[in-house]
Amino acid sequence: MFGPFRLTNPLSGGLLWKIPWRLSRHQKYRQRERLRKVDSIVATLDTALARQGESMRKLVRWKAEMPTEEEMLPKDKYTVFDRKVKRYRKAIHKLPKWTRVSQRLNPPGF
Repeated sequence: MFGPFRLTNPLSGGLLWKIPWRLSRHQKYRQRERLRKVDSIVATLDTALARQGESMRKLVRWKAEMPTEEEMLPKDKYTVFDRKVKRYRKAIHKLPKWTRVSQRLNPPGF
């Protein structure tokens, strides 16, 4: 394209935002810490409500369905199910807002 609006070399080639294909060990460490923090918050809420003799349906459901960080396989900690990807797994850091979304359950067998 010629004229005042032609492409510059850096903009015309390759990805603008390059995301490494695997998590670094520091990213993995922070991911584990985030999972542990969520587990500790759930445990704190559960003990506080138990002291008052109360419970919440969502909290009971979370404890029944969601595994803790120690119970999770590394595959589930660092990857998520994605039906569009070749082997049905995608690295968790490829998700938008992956540090804020809790992805603990995946379909059985994947």
